[in-house]
Amino acid sequence: VMIAVAEAGSFAEAASTLDMSAVMVGKYIKYLETHLKARLIQRSTRRQNLTEVGAAYFEHCKRILEQVRWAESVVERNRAAPQGLLRISAPFTLGSQVIAPLMAGFLRQYEQVHVELRLTDSVIDLAGENFDAAVRIGTVQDENLVARPLRPYRMVIAAAPDYLSRRGIPEKLEDLAHHDCLSHSVWQRREEWTLHEGDETRLWPDQSRFTCNQGDGLRAAALQGLGLIMQPEVLLADDLAAGRLLQVLQHCTPPERPVYLVYASDRCQLPKLGRFVEHIVNVLGINAASTAICSGYEET
Repeated sequence: VMIAVAEAGSFAEAASTLDMSAVMVGKYIKYLETHLKARLIQRSTRRQNLTEVGAAYFEHCKRILEQVRWAESVVERNRAAPQGLLRISAPFTLGSQVIAPLMAGFLRQYEQVHVELRLTDSVIDLAGENFDAAVRIGTVQDENLVARPLRPYRMVIAAAPDYLSRRGIPEKLEDLAHHDCLSHSVWQRREEWTLHEGDETRLWPDQSRFTCNQGDGLRAAALQGLGLIMQPEVLLADDLAAGRLLQVLQHCTPPERPVYLVYASDRCQLPKLGRFVEHIVNVLGINAASTAICSGYEET
């Protein structure tokens, strides 16, 4: 409870995480402080902060609980059937379009496993936040993690047939001067699209008529013929296959980025994690022989 309060910053948020009342959280903290004869948490009306003694105690408690989790995992590794909670993190678009749909087949096969999938574009700390595995786009910097390569992450540029019939099909970078861009709000902080054609690199456009902070919003605008969209292939795969969007400027898109399924080497023997890794690598691994259909991938 004390660790939850320290990480959440308040009794109320810790109570929500622990599925208990804030009053009970306060009682546990008071009991602990009475037992230790030391103030661990400095209370205020809005937020609780660790005292100096509390901060030192907090670090030791985290290590103790990690040892408890490791002891439990030793028991779990001896179980014949995978079971228990599996916590997975994945980038928002890749996770929602590819990883989440693959959970159905995995959960049907292993009925005693429960999966919590967190979609976030932030890089989470697997050990610190108690996650079993994560899907990451880009180079893996942590040498302590096992990194299994998955299919690369590709961007595509596309537009609705109606838009292209009205504005023409761009064939080279200079043609973009006559087109509208559907822009992601995050890109505006890094100078929009960075496109390549031979030795030429172009940052485009200077401004956008429509900006959105989610790829699904940009996709909806593109389907209505509002302009060109550059988004991950996995987000637009169904629309491209059905002809609702047409790909253009294939030779100008940014280079593909590597994708990895990462996990701690000391947890790879857990049956629930081992089966999950097998499932994902069999479908999305670089050498997997699955067929590209809905959202770009199909289970085999």
